[in-house]
Amino acid sequence: MTPLQALAAFPLRPAALADGACVSYREAGSATEVTHVLLHGIGSASGSWVRQLEAAQGKALRVLAWDAPGYGDSTPVAAEWPSADDYAARLWAWLDALNVHAPVTLVGHSLGALMAGRAARLAPSRVQRLVLISPAGGYGHAEAAVREQKLNDRLASLARLGPQGMAQARGAAMLSPGAPDELVEAVRQSMSQVIPAGYTQAARLLAHGTLVDDVAALGCPIAVASGSADGITTPAACQKVAQAAGVSWNDLGSAGHACPLEAPGQVNTLLGLH
Repeated sequence: MTPLQALAAFPLRPAALADGACVSYREAGSATEVTHVLLHGIGSASGSWVRQLEAAQGKALRVLAWDAPGYGDSTPVAAEWPSADDYAARLWAWLDALNVHAPVTLVGHSLGALMAGRAARLAPSRVQRLVLISPAGGYGHAEAAVREQKLNDRLASLARLGPQGMAQARGAAMLSPGAPDELVEAVRQSMSQVIPAGYTQAARLLAHGTLVDDVAALGCPIAVASGSADGITTPAACQKVAQAAGVSWNDLGSAGHACPLEAPGQVNTLLGLH
């Protein structure tokens, strides 16, 4: 079954937060308590975790995958230039709304790693384990001109191509060369549905993010992993995040950036979903 076909088993659900905001999410597993919370990357959405949701079905697990603020049906954060704190606060407010209070395995892919790292730093007692997959470290420590150029390039591409054009142009680069067509289609489908305003906020977060500072300050168990064919968050860049966290880098094999889709067996083992 292709990823897009499999996703039909995990429909979006809405969660109303105390402040009036909404978070849309997908869920799998039969446990009473939530065990895993999955945060997607900048050009993606909750459906990018379909193979992890499948792995949780029928098991004593409960896995939640959100649409980040400004994605799917999730209310954007208020700040035009948000920080990781804004997304972390929304994450915990969402889990509060779902009465999730036991410590969870918090998983961030790509830009989701910036959100997860800050969330763990703000509420360490709520995180049993932090897993960062192909983590985007952010450009907060880069020179101002570099930060501005990275941000402007990304937003110019969105303005020129639109979500669907961007998906066609960049989708295949999220995977290793020769990845199956069904994976390319799944990545493109997800990227084509990004909401420009939410994507813009996320890009601004990326421009000023400092993941290494957060992981260096944490005391919880941390795992950092990526594929060796990742040309977006390269193995070398991911190894720097692992070094800052004081842990070894986990090689997920010859997968590209979208490794939860392309290397689900290795990712699911790392997350404890088997």
